[in-house]
Amino acid sequence: MVQQLEAALLPVVNALNDYLSSYILVFLLIGVGLFYSIRTRFVQVRCFGEGMKKVFGNLSLRGGAQAQGMSSFQALATAIAAQVGTGNIVGASGAILTGGPGAIFWMWIIAFFGMATIYAEATLAIHTRVIDQDGHIHGGPVYYITTAFRGAFGKFLAGFFAVAIILALGFMGCMVQSNSIGSTFQTAFGVPSWVMGVVLVVICAFIFLGGVQRLAAVTEKLVPIMAAIFLLGAVAVLVARIAYLPETFAMIFRYAFQPQAIIGGGFGYAIKTAISQGAKRGLFSNEAGMGSTPHAHAQANVKDPHEQGVVAMVGVFIDTFVVLTLNALVVISTLYAGGGPLAGGYVGDVTATLNSANLAQTAFGTVFGAHFGAIFVAICLFFFAFSTVLGWNLFGKINVMYLFGKKAAPVYGVLALVFIFLGTTMSNDLVWGLTDLFNNLMVIPNAIALFALSSIVVGIAKRRGNALK
Repeated sequence: MVQQLEAALLPVVNALNDYLSSYILVFLLIGVGLFYSIRTRFVQVRCFGEGMKKVFGNLSLRGGAQAQGMSSFQALATAIAAQVGTGNIVGASGAILTGGPGAIFWMWIIAFFGMATIYAEATLAIHTRVIDQDGHIHGGPVYYITTAFRGAFGKFLAGFFAVAIILALGFMGCMVQSNSIGSTFQTAFGVPSWVMGVVLVVICAFIFLGGVQRLAAVTEKLVPIMAAIFLLGAVAVLVARIAYLPETFAMIFRYAFQPQAIIGGGFGYAIKTAISQGAKRGLFSNEAGMGSTPHAHAQANVKDPHEQGVVAMVGVFIDTFVVLTLNALVVISTLYAGGGPLAGGYVGDVTATLNSANLAQTAFGTVFGAHFGAIFVAICLFFFAFSTVLGWNLFGKINVMYLFGKKAAPVYGVLALVFIFLGTTMSNDLVWGLTDLFNNLMVIPNAIALFALSSIVVGIAKRRGNALK
């Protein structure tokens, strides 16, 4: 019966995802980002240096215990923990396979405009957050959605968003992340996937029980370490393949505008596929416009919303222009450039051995050796996916408390741990499809509120700009 249900639902879910990611998401993501870029006079360019100074000028891996909430860097680390996940490795690989190397170019476009979008999200998260009688901070899209739209319509949009994020990230999204951890560790070390499930549940339970402060203490240390490990490995591969880097960049730009030359089909179909893959996987990677990371930024102990807005932009930059790009360059330079196995596109016998899950392992393995390449990616993916589980659990918890109150938080925590374990014991195409669907649906109410509240964001940006003159 379960198989029959999946067989019936999967085509419907895939069709909805294809429509949303190919049309609605592209217009919403680029539209919101372009709108805010123009309204804020390209804040992602003007204030990028300010954001970098705030993040790296006083960088500390020991932000200290906060009375409530998080330090600005802890909030950013928690946001990056959620952003840098399987989307950077598995998602980027899938986008390249399906949309060709040119999909990475469209990811860059999405990310550039997304930096303006996430500035707005973080700014509004600080501006509309509330502090309860116990001093706990509550903030996120549900709070700025109800600020934008009073009455029943606002409550409906906020409730719709809350349900979507709980399902997409808190439950099914964590299954996707734990599944990636289990499968890569089984490939690299021969450890049964369910064993990793038990390990994950124990570690996650310990962190979840410690609340926001323990989560912040973990992410502020974990994120820089995991980024450094991946960067060193990726740079080592690119140094070894340096002769192919010009060809690699040429393929990204060429196939962004001539995708049919590598993925087949007519030009219209190919360009739609390349752009939609860039939009869908770009969203899943940096989460700008999706409404997830504002939950973390709302916890930041800052005086001015603009301060966390510029810090949030750095998160998108690190996620897409650093981590995701390095992974894409490794994949393209080893498997596409120089007459690699995918030089003629993802067709023929290669489809039986390469897929989005093992593409990165194969790519790193061309330089490190197959065994060590699999181990390296498994370790990186563990850090990426584990940190994402921590961030997404927090985001889901905040929305559960918004809908059902504080008493529902322990029940949610237990259910989340169950889903984390189940993710390592099963691989279900329907789960992946539903995760994408609810990710897509989250964008709609969030984007509507962002458009409605643009005057607040622009006012904050102008006020800060005038203060710096």
